[in-house]
Amino acid sequence: MACMKLGSKTDAFQRKGQAWFCTTGLPSDIVVEVEEMTFHLHKFPLLSRSEVMEKLIAEASEGEDGCVIKLTDIPGGAKTFELVAKFCYGVKLELTAANVVYLRCAGEHLEMTEDYGEGNLISQTEVFLNQVVLRSWKDSLKALQTCDDVLSYAEELKITKRCIDSLAVKACTDPNLFGWPVVEHVGPLQSPGGSILWNGISTGARPKHSSSDWWYDDASSLSLPLYKRLISAMESQGVKQEIIAGSLTYYAKKYLPGLNRRQSSTESSNRLAPVGLGSSLSEEHQKLLLEEIDHLLPMQKGLVPTKFLFGLLKTALILRASPSCISDLEKRIGMQLDQATLEDLLMPNFSYSMETLYNVDCVQRILEYFLAMDQGTGGESPCSIDDEQLMGSPSLTPITMVAKLIDGYLAEVAPDVNLKLPKFQALAAAVPEYARPLDDGLYRAIDIYLKSHPWLGESDREQLCRLMDCQKLSLEACTHAAQNERLPLRIIVQVLFFEQLQLRTSIAGCFLVSDNLDGGSRQLRSGMVGTNEGGGWATAVRENQVLKVGMDSMRVRVSELEKECSNMRQEIEKLGRSKGSSTWGNVSKKFGFKLKSQMCSAQEGSVSNQNKINGKALKDGKTKENHGKHKKNLSIDE
Repeated sequence: MACMKLGSKTDAFQRKGQAWFCTTGLPSDIVVEVEEMTFHLHKFPLLSRSEVMEKLIAEASEGEDGCVIKLTDIPGGAKTFELVAKFCYGVKLELTAANVVYLRCAGEHLEMTEDYGEGNLISQTEVFLNQVVLRSWKDSLKALQTCDDVLSYAEELKITKRCIDSLAVKACTDPNLFGWPVVEHVGPLQSPGGSILWNGISTGARPKHSSSDWWYDDASSLSLPLYKRLISAMESQGVKQEIIAGSLTYYAKKYLPGLNRRQSSTESSNRLAPVGLGSSLSEEHQKLLLEEIDHLLPMQKGLVPTKFLFGLLKTALILRASPSCISDLEKRIGMQLDQATLEDLLMPNFSYSMETLYNVDCVQRILEYFLAMDQGTGGESPCSIDDEQLMGSPSLTPITMVAKLIDGYLAEVAPDVNLKLPKFQALAAAVPEYARPLDDGLYRAIDIYLKSHPWLGESDREQLCRLMDCQKLSLEACTHAAQNERLPLRIIVQVLFFEQLQLRTSIAGCFLVSDNLDGGSRQLRSGMVGTNEGGGWATAVRENQVLKVGMDSMRVRVSELEKECSNMRQEIEKLGRSKGSSTWGNVSKKFGFKLKSQMCSAQEGSVSNQNKINGKALKDGKTKENHGKHKKNLSIDE
């Protein structure tokens, strides 16, 4: 730290308990009381340097103990007046960044101007401030920290503003260009030219370049009012928003202990990981700090990590922050919800009612903010895209990621027995249909909810299952749903129907692949005879055999499904006759079959064509006839 020595005499002051004595050999003729300390001094050195002391000495009445003066409001208190008294006596005095603000304010308070001696305290401290302190980052920071104790005087003398402006200018400039003592606490000393010093000798070596976050730790040592002013000054100087956001994040983590508990291992290993001091702050002060951080954070996507924003939101809910603060944090998270993880969304419910284990309402609002932003930025509508565009379009990636995230969240909160059906349905239905390429995740969440809420009626179960589209279930999900006793009968029938269609489509595709492999095998066999027998040919044969085994198993599964559908049809027709309904078309309408008959005929035709190509036919001719009747019934229904 830079310093400057004033005066030439040796220290002639001695302290005895709560009193200071001047040991010049002459008896003291004045006593100055400052706080709990008394100073036994002489009138002349004081009145020759201070206009205020001159007036007080003239007004003071001498009693039995001589002249007594009480100074109750001197900036810096007794410690600062001790330095002032030594300055008046010409004793050696060292000016530093830690005491210059106190002395400058005390000199102003005591009116120690040039009219009372050349090189008086005001001029000496001003020179030191301007020529030494304000040229150094570290000294400017230290001087600014001391302004908190004498803020009214420092503001009047514009010391606070000068220190803040000095720091703001240095923060937006590369410190390596000027060799500021910014890196004194993290690296070697530098010469004014910027080279590294060894025993005071310039080595010519240049220090490593500092990153843009070099000032975060220093700035976090300021009180919140001064820190806010520093951030505002940096913004006016053109410091980038992401750098400002990084400093705010660092400051919040340092003083809000709840954020440090959620800090990941990678963050904790960072050299800039802050040390939590939040235990020294009351809950009220933490709440005020959190609201100020939210106010200062730029409202821009991607500047702040999503995990940090969730940490702020959870802390705000715990501390009962203002509704506007909570709403702002939810909007910030909604802007970048696609960057969140399932762990982030699982926020406990901190309300007094404790209706649910997790705060589902908060997640619902965050999702609504995200969807509103997505539509505002030109998000695609479900009518203007198809499945291939959905899977491959980069602009739709965020919405599909959020849909997958919400489905996972629904599966996590579904076991909560206190989670009401309308709230579960509202969150699931909030995700647009086009955002889910597959409904497997939604089916899993619905299944868990039905398992955890066995008391739901049949109508509620059907209403819940309408959230998913059976046509968007994978083959594995269809197989599971067809055997799921928790699903309503209507849903099971729909699942079986669409599963059969998927199997037929898969078999048709396998036939095409098999034909291509057979043709390729013949070409491979004719081209490799006499050159490399066994290598590529053996591999092709094995792959062909594996495909044929797979097709055989699919045929068996299709046959089983056809028998199940035939049995179900007979049972339903019996029920229909007992109620006066004998047509399969009414039953199909009841169970919601909406696919056109041409789809079934197209699938059946592709399978039959492939059977002809391979020289094979289905053994069971009756099964084919049943499918033809089934197709006609579906077409009648249309």
